[in-house]
Amino acid sequence: MPDSGTFSRYRGARPYVELLLQTIINATYAASYMALIAVGLVLIFGVMGVVNFAHGELYMVGAYCVVFLYAQQEFPFLLAVALGLLFVGCIGLAMERALFRPLRENPLGGLIASIGFLLILQTAVVLGFGRRMGHVPPPTQGKIVFLEGVVLTYQRLFVIIVTIALLSALWLFLKRSKFGWALRACAQDPEAAALQGISMNQTARIAMFIGAGLAGVAGALTAPLVSPTPYIGHGVIVTAFIIIIVGGVGSLEGAVIAAILYAFVHTFVTTFYDGVIANIVGLCLMLVVLVVKPTGLFGAKERA
Repeated sequence: MPDSGTFSRYRGARPYVELLLQTIINATYAASYMALIAVGLVLIFGVMGVVNFAHGELYMVGAYCVVFLYAQQEFPFLLAVALGLLFVGCIGLAMERALFRPLRENPLGGLIASIGFLLILQTAVVLGFGRRMGHVPPPTQGKIVFLEGVVLTYQRLFVIIVTIALLSALWLFLKRSKFGWALRACAQDPEAAALQGISMNQTARIAMFIGAGLAGVAGALTAPLVSPTPYIGHGVIVTAFIIIIVGGVGSLEGAVIAAILYAFVHTFVTTFYDGVIANIVGLCLMLVVLVVKPTGLFGAKERA
């Protein structure tokens, strides 16, 4: 049998073990919603070739859909999340038609237009809900207790499960469906895809709806955990850009892996040091990857 010294060492180390395990759980949750946001942004850029700076605000609008439908109008939480996905997806369709399609040959113009649109979304939310944090009560208070200091709430578990389900469904859509093949073809070589009869307008609409919808559902799912504000999109878009640069611009797989890597690094540094230090470390991670592999971890060099 272990001697008393072994037990005392275990008791002394237990708080650190529990903190480590809880940090891993927190990082897994953070990686989930970050992956949804980053994958949506990569999909839009890959197919349309436009940098959508309003992507963070789409996340914010998704969160406020839950504030309005679930917290204020008492809709069921799952219904509010589904309606948030559809609503933000429709905003994406409107952006594609009104902003990005007329500026298809002018990527810089599309970028500037998206910046203007994010200000419109922010102003609309401020006028509708004010500048204060939106309060969203969690749909359930349940939690899984692994150890005394290691807890996973049902709400965070739900975010992780839905993220896995949505990303799996997206992978099947892109690999197995005709529309998914069209999206991949347009992302790889738009001119060749057009010569094969693939409609750029149709694929752009699909990409924008899915990409915006993923950002919206990420905001809707995390609304009970983040206390939404009209300006929550600022930090989200910066994080999303770091992730897609680290993973490789245009790589969906890279976005998922980079989201996991960034979430674990940021969460661990925040837990054991400081949130500001964590932001700096995240930027340093991006710089190191760019120095070692300028195309990102999973990016490919453009063909001449």
